[in-house]
Amino acid sequence: MDRYLKEFTAITRELLDSQQVRSMGLWRHHGPVTCLDHSLFVAYWTYRAARFLRLDIRAATRGALLHDLYLYDPRDKSAHPGNQCLDHPRAAARNAAGLTDLSQKEQNIILSHMWPLGGALPRSLEAWLVDLVDTVCASLELTRICRPARLRERLGVRPLAATGAC
Repeated sequence: MDRYLKEFTAITRELLDSQQVRSMGLWRHHGPVTCLDHSLFVAYWTYRAARFLRLDIRAATRGALLHDLYLYDPRDKSAHPGNQCLDHPRAAARNAAGLTDLSQKEQNIILSHMWPLGGALPRSLEAWLVDLVDTVCASLELTRICRPARLRERLGVRPLAATGAC
């Protein structure tokens, strides 16, 4: 494993070991890409960019990993009150706060990652960065240019197995 993956894993290990984060592998997010694979993809490239730009690597990486921790099937309209695109940042922020202590910066990163479509205004360079990286990664996933599952495999993160409940 290269030094970047080692440092990324050290920052995210507590979260990657959690059942909540691993359960994101149960739901599709962008076409065939799972929510877990997308979130890892965004988190890793946010980590690399934040490191290069000398930003708060920990807050940026953790916020990026948790930005889509909404934990429901987005196709199930009874699971969220309105438009999934606008609703999921608040659900992700609630779930992330229940999983770990979040800094104000991490909370804002999660709540603002869909700006300007909905949610809060990004209030730090790290939040702006996650908003940008999320958009780029989603575009690469939807056009099938990238296969983010490879990153999950390299990190050795095992998603939860699907049960009859999903």
